[in-house]
Amino acid sequence: MAVWEALLELADDHLVLGHRLSEWCGHAPMLEEDLALPNMALDLIGSARTLYDLAGTLEGKGRDEDALAYFRGERDYRNCLLVERPNEDFAHTVLRQLYFAAFMKPYWDRAMTSTNAVVQGVAGKAGKEMAYHIRHAGEWVIRLGDGTEESARRMADAVEALSIYVDELFDSSDAAQDAEKAGVLPVRAEMREAFDAVIADVFSQALLTQPDVAYGQRGGRTGQHGEGLGHLLAEMQSLHRAHPGATW
Repeated sequence: MAVWEALLELADDHLVLGHRLSEWCGHAPMLEEDLALPNMALDLIGSARTLYDLAGTLEGKGRDEDALAYFRGERDYRNCLLVERPNEDFAHTVLRQLYFAAFMKPYWDRAMTSTNAVVQGVAGKAGKEMAYHIRHAGEWVIRLGDGTEESARRMADAVEALSIYVDELFDSSDAAQDAEKAGVLPVRAEMREAFDAVIADVFSQALLTQPDVAYGQRGGRTGQHGEGLGHLLAEMQSLHRAHPGATW
């Protein structure tokens, strides 16, 4: 497997989750969140752009960031299943963000020693962004979990629905293993301790319990996605596919 495919997985994670967050623009429950969520989306999409550009360069077939983002179908996407989950309600959205950021913060911290200078650059910026995402999402998880009866119920429902997608974050595909051996990317499994510490701290304050998951949901890294990703890509890619090659 080629290292560029591992970078593609990372880029897909960030782009898909960024698009999910952008769906809240104009629909968030309060003005502050109407600004905060799209700004976090921009953080993720910014990382995706650089990763796509690097992946395209390493692939060597002339595909740029737009080609990789807009001209691949859902079965060609390699994002984990967590990031494509629908927004549902606000509780689902902030918990999904907490799970992702709690994994990516230590991941980017370790990627600061990558053998690839571009990955180092992304890590330096993205690690700081993930620290903010953890704080922002974590505060909301606590507020909702330790809030009203209704908010606590919704938060518990989100934990039940999303916890089955967490373990896939720590799986390394064949491509990722090649990138790890080359020192380009960190070993995913090594993020577990830091991730668990963040989630345990937030959940204890939110009065939430992380359920035991016997069989986690997997398949995103091999292109096996839910139908929601197809709908997301149809919306995201429609303009570029309607006007291929167009530039501003």
